[in-house]
Amino acid sequence: MRRRTAIIVTVVLGAAGAGAAVVWNGTASRRPAAAAVGAIDGRVHTIKLRTTGTSAGAPAQSTPVFSMVGVAWNRPDARVSGTVKVRTRSVATGAWSAWRPVAVQGDDLPDGTRGEHSRQGATAPLWTGPSNGVDVRVTGHRALPPGLRAVLIDPGSRRRRPVHAAGHQPVRVALAADVTSPDPSAPADSPVATPTDSPTTPPAADSPTATPSSASPTGSPTPSDSASPAPTTSTAPRPDIVARAAWGADESLVPTPNAYGQRVKAVFVHHTDTGNDYSCADSAAVVRSIFLYHVKTNGWNDIGYNFLVDKCGTLFEGRSGGVDRPVIGAHAYGFNTDSAGVAVLGTFTDVAPPQAALDTVAKVAAWKLGLSGGDPTGATTLTEGVKDGNFPYESAVTFKTISGHRDANSTACPGSLLYAKLGAIRTAAAQWTTPADLSATSLTGATKVNTTYYSKGTVTLGWRPGAVSGYHLLDNGTPIAEPPATALSVTTTLRAGTHQLQLVADNMDGTTTKSPAFPVVADTAKPTFGSPAALSVRTGTVSTTKIPVSLKWKVTDDRLLRSVKATSPSTATFATTTTSWSAYAKPSASTTWSLTAADAAGNTATSAVKRTAALRSDGSSSRTGTWKTTANSHYLGGSGLYSSAKGATASWTVTARSVGLIDKRTTSSGKLYVYVDGAYAATIDTRASSSLYRQIQWTRTWSTSTRHTIKIKVAGTSGRPTIALDGLAYVG
Repeated sequence: MRRRTAIIVTVVLGAAGAGAAVVWNGTASRRPAAAAVGAIDGRVHTIKLRTTGTSAGAPAQSTPVFSMVGVAWNRPDARVSGTVKVRTRSVATGAWSAWRPVAVQGDDLPDGTRGEHSRQGATAPLWTGPSNGVDVRVTGHRALPPGLRAVLIDPGSRRRRPVHAAGHQPVRVALAADVTSPDPSAPADSPVATPTDSPTTPPAADSPTATPSSASPTGSPTPSDSASPAPTTSTAPRPDIVARAAWGADESLVPTPNAYGQRVKAVFVHHTDTGNDYSCADSAAVVRSIFLYHVKTNGWNDIGYNFLVDKCGTLFEGRSGGVDRPVIGAHAYGFNTDSAGVAVLGTFTDVAPPQAALDTVAKVAAWKLGLSGGDPTGATTLTEGVKDGNFPYESAVTFKTISGHRDANSTACPGSLLYAKLGAIRTAAAQWTTPADLSATSLTGATKVNTTYYSKGTVTLGWRPGAVSGYHLLDNGTPIAEPPATALSVTTTLRAGTHQLQLVADNMDGTTTKSPAFPVVADTAKPTFGSPAALSVRTGTVSTTKIPVSLKWKVTDDRLLRSVKATSPSTATFATTTTSWSAYAKPSASTTWSLTAADAAGNTATSAVKRTAALRSDGSSSRTGTWKTTANSHYLGGSGLYSSAKGATASWTVTARSVGLIDKRTTSSGKLYVYVDGAYAATIDTRASSSLYRQIQWTRTWSTSTRHTIKIKVAGTSGRPTIALDGLAYVG
């Protein structure tokens, strides 16, 4: 068995360590001795480490710009045990960073197919971002191998001519990556897979674009090799893939066409162990850096992985030879033949992998296994292809068709937290190989009332994955969109009116599946307040802090009124048939009374009125005849007026749009007459079965606020001539 021990490599991306020389803008507090910097080899730079017994290092120094770092040594089979610390200086800030561990390369190795071997030992590379300074310290537990050196990778930049947008499309198709959890920091011009019917925006200079599903099935230059198996049709839809040319592979660095197996029987899931501190805009540069590291440092023929996936779920073509062919990679030592390696960019030992990445791993695994009829939830056998592997040479070893790297080799890859997700990946991949089940298709962007959906116009249908060649979205039986096979949702904007939406899937087995029909009413018209909000005095009991008032309105909608709510001065919810609200107003306060009505589609209308309610005391009235004052805490202000003299009058002149007369009611109280602006208005009987103070029995409301005189006259009722007044309430 081939035995390897991890080098613990720590890369510093923060403050300097104790006793170390710190370089700031080209100067140092203690200038280190110059270390030999190797000649630039393409975009790979090396720094020789000075070795003394069980320690080695290269003091802090300025370097050419690089974005990935690793440590290499001369003997690829050497056992190395120790701690390696590396710190780097940021180009952007000039600051040195904190220490970070870097894992040993482990068994990401070629099997020796066509003479492809590792020329030297190397750690896994670590993504640092643009840096221009490095400091390396190695402490070994035993003698270190010869030729230790730091390897600095500059991925360069890849510029491409932008493709200008062809015009707005009213239907948006969301691919599987769109409906998971993409990195919220990813910019709009990061390398995302896009369907062919979506508008194309000019990408950033370093942002690749996925090859459309109608492109050549290989996606990269196919080697001239008679043993190359012919492409086949998968039982799962092909995901969008960023081709090598799009992420910037330098094909001149691939000296020999890659070899092929017979068919892909298993997919091994990896993590690149390059760290998680990258944005999705950096993903193409990370892939280029890994490519350069594998070719220039490890000495491999090409990048080791068949596919790479970033945290946003973007899928990159790895090793050349055709994404639909069984290309032999360099990712699972001894089992590279008849397998595919899918590596997620990042380190997932202690950090959970993003859902977007998991979804893409499931998609590509389903498609790759489906090219040879493999079952994503099944098992298969592979032959141990090396004599120093984990299993006896040429023995048949059983693997799950979707396995982790650690299942084949002595390694922690793909990290504990990604490895724990393999079961979920297998389940998700199986959905991509099963005819569509559209029974659970959902519709969002609309409110369901009984069996009908109401929307302002933009709705989204979402569904589960399936083995389909494509979809059709029908509106009243007419196709309006054709989502691609890997789509999991489609968004469309409907014209105002009634619609019947239905999704149809064309399954790969030749059958079709239909979703339930969704009756949708597209409505952009707001509810209408035929009678705007209006405030008036109502009957009830008055106090010094509240006056009984009524807010009235009438509101309708051309489709379906869904709710009416008060939002000020307090909140309340009413039935859609309600037209008034009995509330209280604070005396002498100017208050806004607001209503909001909403229809089933979510269109809203508001009606608001600002009014001031006030009180006039009984003592402020103008009086004729005999009146007396009585002190009682139940009256407003602690006193009230009363009279039993027939014909005695009291009057108030106010500017108002609504008034209410306040009186006292008792078992022996009599009647009074009410006059408005000199005209008889009403006869009020103030008799009651018990004593009631501060009562409004009579009100009058006008359409506008105008000046009015309210006068009462004692009727002199036989046997109960006395009436008691307590003032006037009004709304200005």
